[in-house]
Amino acid sequence: MIKLHDKYFKPFISAQQIDQALGQMASEIARDVGDEIPVFVGILNGSFMVVSDFVKKYPKQCEVTFIKLASYEGVKSTEDIERLIGLTQDLTGRTVIILEDIIDSGNTLAEVHRIFKNEKVKTLKIATLFYKPEAYKKDFKLHYIGIEIPNKFIVGFGLDYDGLGRHLPEVYQIKETQHMTNLVLFGPPGAGKGTQAEFLKEKYNLVHISTGDVFRYNIKNETALGMLAKSYMDKGALVPDQVTIDMLNAEVEKNADANGFIFDGFPRTNAQAKALDELMDSKDSQINAMIALEVDDEILVERLLKRGKTSGRPDDADASIIRNRITEYYNKTAILKDYYTAQDKYYGVDGVGSIKDITGRLSAIIDAL
Repeated sequence: MIKLHDKYFKPFISAQQIDQALGQMASEIARDVGDEIPVFVGILNGSFMVVSDFVKKYPKQCEVTFIKLASYEGVKSTEDIERLIGLTQDLTGRTVIILEDIIDSGNTLAEVHRIFKNEKVKTLKIATLFYKPEAYKKDFKLHYIGIEIPNKFIVGFGLDYDGLGRHLPEVYQIKETQHMTNLVLFGPPGAGKGTQAEFLKEKYNLVHISTGDVFRYNIKNETALGMLAKSYMDKGALVPDQVTIDMLNAEVEKNADANGFIFDGFPRTNAQAKALDELMDSKDSQINAMIALEVDDEILVERLLKRGKTSGRPDDADASIIRNRITEYYNKTAILKDYYTAQDKYYGVDGVGSIKDITGRLSAIIDAL
């Protein structure tokens, strides 16, 4: 992840992928041009890196020149582009190939065709490293395309955001969701996880997503996902991870403008943790931390037995059942601890003390993320 001015960008296309695409374009053009010596024309400012690396790969003789258009000098509308720096050589009867860094709307390309209309070139062809088919609005043929990309803002390899980022050897895509804090909150039965989740969601304006609550809501309201999950549960089978992920995705979509999420009760396995990472990545976000409340087993048993006297829950009234639940928690959490530790995202927090003190410990970690 990088930050340019006020925006964040995530890795998108590697230097190796760019190198391979340029090599392929160079080979195709050399094959088509044959023994002719083409003139490659770069459009400044963006194409300088494309042209530089491309001509190194071009296996035959060639000439190189540049033109510069007003759209790169702060013109508000690319519908009215004027040539600033023109051609300095006679191109009559020559094969000319425009080398662009990126073609999106095609407005600049239209101006390029206007410029060359009276140059009496033998052939005019267009080659672009990056191409956004969803954004392209013109009918001009593109003869050579390196990499097709979605219609999202990118920087690097000659492309900039407000002057920054052109020097980067790889390409980054804008991270559309900014400043989200996403937490996986864990804790053994009786650790106070639910209580702390309530405090944290209020303090940081986060959305608390409890897997249990999500399942109950979907089943009660007979949503398509709820009915699908129930069909597995009625047979005594485990609900597939993808069904759970789809439910969580629906909850995230409902709260698209949230500052972040607290995931409670999910993930439980490495496969689920990876699926959650993929879900958040699809939202241009990520899990920032797994925070686990740590409490001595005997304290947990004591707390749950007290809770059982007032809650009426049978699983809080039997010490042996409580211990089994705690053991099950540790067996599951140990795997996830390794998963998030490998990402440097695991945080263990002392869960003994006053509610205020524990909230303070959790807040110190979140504030430092």
